[in-house]
Formats: sequence, C-alpha cells, structure tokens
Amino acid sequence: MKHALESQVGEVWVEGEVSNLKKQGSGHWYFSLKDEGAQIQCAMFGAAKRPGAAALQDGALVRVFAEASVYEARGQLQLIVLRAELAGLGELQARFEALKRKLQAEGLFEASRKQALPAFPRVIGIVTSDTGAVIRDILNILQRRAPWVQPVLLPVRVQGRGAEREIAAAIDKLGRPEAFGLPRCDVLIVGRGGGSLEDLWCFNEEVVARAIAACPVPVISAVGHEIDFTIADFVADLRAPTPSAAAELAVPDGAELLARLVQLRRRLARVTAERLARAEAQLNGLKRGTLQRGGDKLLREPMQRLDTLRARLAQILRNKLDSATTRLQGLRSRHRSQQPARVLDRRLEHITSQRQRLAHLSQAALQLHHQRLARLRGMLRTLGPESAFQRGFSITIGPDGRILRSAVALQPGDRLLTKFGDGSIPSRVLNASAAEKGFGTF
Repeated sequence: MKHALESQVGEVWVEGEVSNLKKQGSGHWYFSLKDEGAQIQCAMFGAAKRPGAAALQDGALVRVFAEASVYEARGQLQLIVLRAELAGLGELQARFEALKRKLQAEGLFEASRKQALPAFPRVIGIVTSDTGAVIRDILNILQRRAPWVQPVLLPVRVQGRGAEREIAAAIDKLGRPEAFGLPRCDVLIVGRGGGSLEDLWCFNEEVVARAIAACPVPVISAVGHEIDFTIADFVADLRAPTPSAAAELAVPDGAELLARLVQLRRRLARVTAERLARAEAQLNGLKRGTLQRGGDKLLREPMQRLDTLRARLAQILRNKLDSATTRLQGLRSRHRSQQPARVLDRRLEHITSQRQRLAHLSQAALQLHHQRLARLRGMLRTLGPESAFQRGFSITIGPDGRILRSAVALQPGDRLLTKFGDGSIPSRVLNASAAEKGFGTF
C-alpha cells in the first residue's frame, strides 16, 4: 500500500483546516487536516525549515503540498507535508491588514487616547456570549477576587454573520447606560474564547472597532487565546491575553488587599508605638530637667529677648517714618516748584524779557540802518550823475543801452539817447567817419 501510494499518487495539494497541532521538541510537527466530511493525519519533518510553516495554526484553513504515504507501524494513511500556505484566509488576512492600516492612520491605536483602568471598579460590564465557559470563568474570577463588584452582562453572539453589529450595539448601550436603563459601568470586558480566524472575525470588523474607540468607558479586549490578535485588541484601552486574564486585570485581588491592609495596620501600630515611646521619653527628660524649674525662670530669657526685639522694631519703624517724612517734604517742595502756574509765570517772565530785548535790538538795528542809508544817500548825491548834471554835463547812452564813452564804434543810423539834468533827447548818427562825427536829432 505504501509503495502504491507513493508511486501512483505521489505529491499532491490538499486543502483543509488544521486541527490538533503538536510541535515536538525534535522539530517535527504533527497535525490533522479536516473538512466537513473527513480528516487525514499529516507530518512535517524539520518544520522550522519548511516554507509556510507559520501558516499552520489550530483552526487555520491551509493548502499543503505533500507526499501521500502510509505509516506502517500503525497502518495509517498520512501526508508528509513539504510546504504549506494559507487557503481561504488570504482574503480575510488582507482585509485585516487594510483595516488595521486605515484605523492606525486615523490614530485609533495611539496610546495617548487610551483610558486608564480604575483602581477599584464597582460595576463591570461584560459583552460576550451568555453560554459557554467564558462567562462562567469571568464571573467566578470576579466573585473570587472582588465580591463587591457588580457584573452587568449584555449577551451577544460572538460568531457568525451579524454578530459584529450585536457586539457594537452592546458596547454603545453600556457607554450610554442612562438611555437604556442600565447601571453605569466603570470598565467593560469585551471578548470570547479561542477559535479559528473565521470564528474570531467579528472582532475584526470596523463597526466593533469604532464602537470601542467611541466608548467613554475603558474597554478591555479579551478575544481568543494569547496568540490571537484582533483589531479590537489594538483599539481597546487594554488587551488581555484571555477572558480570564481580563477579569483579573479589571479588579484587584481582595485577598491581597486584605493582607496588605493587615500589614499596613501592623506597621502603623508599630510606628505609632515607637513614636509614643520616644515622646514619652522626651517628656520624662523634660520633667527631670527643665520643667522642674519655676515657670517664671523659664520665661525670663524669652521675655528679655522679646523686649529687645520690640525696642529694635520701634527704632526701625521710627527711622522708616523719619526717612519717609523727609522724602515727602522733598517731594512737596519739588511739587510746588513744578506747579503749572509757577512754570507758566516763569515762562511769561522769560517771554516778556525776550520781547523787550528784541524790541531794543530791533530799534538799534533800524537806527543803524537809517544812519547808513543817509550816508549812502549823501554819497550818491555827491558822486552820482545828478551832481554832474547840475554842473552842465550830460550822459549819452548808445544803441546797446550802455553809457557811450567813445564815438569810434558808432555807425550811421545808430540811435542814441542823451540825458540832461532836466530831461533827455533822442538822436541818430548821420555820419560816422573817423575825422568827424555827425549827429542828428529827432
């Protein structure tokens, strides 16, 4: 049979769900592949070196390339797996990664937006199935660790089509409990037990992720086993590896708290007793020493110091007051000198003085100019043409408007103007020969 299978069937591709995966210390892995109607044993020798070994997880749907064979010791049909790859989950994995990138880009995974869990919650909301071991484990742990806590269960489906909407609706209700007549919770636990990727897929839906992100109450995600990761784990305020671990993380251990209180009470009693003993010893020492003396003797030196300080304080105050008085007087004197009326009076006096000075200087300057003008007028009469006119002289002006000093440059037809003391006469040149100059008048 073994020879016939290996030679006639040989290497084949087989698709199925991984079940009962066992990883031996030798490095060989053993598991079963199953579907709805059958299963077959598989072995992968040296699995760490085989391609696609990471795809082999309980509940994973895979395709394996294997050799058909028979395990002779048991007479059992088996597949010797050479490589493996995800089958049917490729699309889910792609959707998972795409949604993860989208929500991460929106900042829903940021640590800054995550809420801290309360140290001593009183009411804990639970969103999971009301059947199965998960809810029983959570309730047992809460009862054992914190019997004072009130659990509030909103049962939902945690698998199958439409389960994600039930989970999101339950989270929304516990986030707004007053609108639905529910008690206000201090923390929520959302999760389910382990399973395949398809079983956990409702916790990878966007509607659940956004409901967790929008919830005003801190949310603990407790989906599957420790190796399972969902989108809800990344968005939640805290991820627990299992639902049981979520219950332990949500509440403190009452027994530990009680033991801690007992320890603190003992320490407080010990410290109090030690302090009382030290205070009693100090008091006894004072009774034997200082307190045995009279009270008036104890108060002499403090009273003396008080009198000295009182005198120093009075002197300091007097000095301060004298200094302030002197300064005030100076300010008053300065204020009086700087009053607007006084300033205006001084400026008016200055302006009046300047006006008088200006008038005096102007009068002197005008008188000086009058004297100078009179001298110039006398000189003009003496040296000017009027004196020449009075002596019988005249002035002839040439055609160019200048005084004619010579007849050499004259030409026949040139017009002249001769000025006398009592008037002027125009004339014209008739002959301009060098021997004789003839003039004609108009």
